[in-house]
Amino acid sequence: MREAFHDQLDGIFADLSEICGQVEVAVREATKALMTGDVHTADQVISGDKAIDAARERVDDTSFQLLSLQQPVAGDLRMIVSALRMVSELERMGDLSVHVAKIARLRVPSVAVPEELRPTMERMAETAEDMVRRVRSIIVDRDVDAAIELGRDDEVMDQLRRRSFKELLSTDWQHGVEAAVDIALLGRYYERIADHAVSVANRVVFVVTGEVPARD
Repeated sequence: MREAFHDQLDGIFADLSEICGQVEVAVREATKALMTGDVHTADQVISGDKAIDAARERVDDTSFQLLSLQQPVAGDLRMIVSALRMVSELERMGDLSVHVAKIARLRVPSVAVPEELRPTMERMAETAEDMVRRVRSIIVDRDVDAAIELGRDDEVMDQLRRRSFKELLSTDWQHGVEAAVDIALLGRYYERIADHAVSVANRVVFVVTGEVPARD
């Protein structure tokens, strides 16, 4: 009975890893739509979010079932409660990717990101996608050291966010209010994806050690 219970716990973390992979694809494809003005790709990201939502519901159902039937304690309880928090974070990352795709679709046939902002926005997107990819490995391996390192590396995204604001508020800005709002929102979306990735990584640390690493 207990062996079956722990198999189900492992299954929950396998599901979290799979959802993380889906989020990684969503971030990558949303960025592709944003940088190319590809409405078909944007629509795929938006419609594909239903699969992430459905996967989140499955993790929720399994977790609540284990809580009610097995009444776990100590490390097992910590694992289930953390999984519920992690899947919520992952779903939100998928939602943020949808927000990026919607901005891309809204500006078709134009591209939402002005040419001089592309380097910064592309770097933000690459950083967000990389953090999601690393989180997936952290979930699979339950790698505490990698999780703590990810939290430290979040400063890269913070620096890029500040750079995007500096470019946005420059006296040379000539793209109007609409583009300024787009850039401000896009920067926020990518930054939040990174923040959620760090939160998931911190939850893995909590599962393994019982402690949540402090943020600077």
